[in-house]
Amino acid sequence: MSILVVGSIALDDIETQHGKVTDSPGGSTLFFSAAASFFAPVNIVGVVGEDFNFSHIEFLKDKHVDFKGLKVEKGETFRWGGRYHQNLNQRDTLYTHLNVFETFRPIIPDTYKNSEFVFLANIDPELQLQVLSSIPSPILTVLDTMNFWIDGKRQELEEVIGQVDVMILNDEEIRQLTGTHNIHRGAKDLLQQGPKVLVIKKGENGAIMMTPDDYFSAPAYPVEHVVDPTGAGDSFAGGFLGYLATCSKLSNENFRKAVAYGSTIASFNVESFSFKKLQEISRQDIEQRMEKT
Repeated sequence: MSILVVGSIALDDIETQHGKVTDSPGGSTLFFSAAASFFAPVNIVGVVGEDFNFSHIEFLKDKHVDFKGLKVEKGETFRWGGRYHQNLNQRDTLYTHLNVFETFRPIIPDTYKNSEFVFLANIDPELQLQVLSSIPSPILTVLDTMNFWIDGKRQELEEVIGQVDVMILNDEEIRQLTGTHNIHRGAKDLLQQGPKVLVIKKGENGAIMMTPDDYFSAPAYPVEHVVDPTGAGDSFAGGFLGYLATCSKLSNENFRKAVAYGSTIASFNVESFSFKKLQEISRQDIEQRMEKT
């Protein structure tokens, strides 16, 4: 089963209490792909500038990640700079330069249109709708978003929400989206708008999964040395959807396992800058950590 991911590709400048990196490869598409490719082939749709160093992501080709949908445009790659506080749940955005990503319009190659699983990473809801219209019969569609789109394009976002099977968001986003402080009540409201499954990320407190007839809470793996939390949410989504792509049946039990796999892979991701840790580990390492959760 193949997975299609459409989202951002970035070069990040990041500073935490454990160090600083510049021009570090990032963006939702790459973090997701590095995680999902432990389980299934991944098809990427995104854009980079002429300054992007492809040697940073060569390892993904060996993991059956396809780059036919990745375009190189004249100009610079999307760049983001951030500085994390000692409490890594807090950070300051130093700058955001959209560059070639500002005019990004996803073009889905014909060979990608039969992708069985689709991850709509955090991009403009109008673009997410375009992607959905290009994939005729996916088995499962998964949506991510952020506060910027909740505020700025609510109508379009609500249209996307009505068309997807799964939505992944954090507790702050669900409160903002539903106007309800109680996330459980907010989740029930969202489940009535279209999605069959809702996954609420709670960082170091794990994740919650809700369906109309199931509730599951997964603890986070206790990471003692968190280096950089950037991309944790996208690596969670990659582990989550990657595991589901291996399942013959999308049962509540398998969705629960998918949440656990997502949390486990995210726990590896935060142990280094960028997705370096995901380059170093194997599927066996993931399974061994899963047994401890």
